[in-house]
Amino acid sequence: MMNLESRKAAVQNLKDAGCDQVTIEEFLIYFDKNQKEKQLALLERHRKLLLNIVHTEEKKICCLDYLVYHIKK
Repeated sequence: MMNLESRKAAVQNLKDAGCDQVTIEEFLIYFDKNQKEKQLALLERHRKLLLNIVHTEEKKICCLDYLVYHIKK
């Protein structure tokens, strides 16, 4: 099992990654029980969420680029 310092570091990392309090608490339950597979599944779920946000924002940028292209043309 990991020590208190690595637990604190994990919490900070989750906050930095934009995880909400519910996700952090769920992660800590798995962390304290050393349930690595469940930790990984939770992290993958959050990663997919972030990637979907990135793709959505990328589409918006493409729309702006298209409009800029036509204005300059």
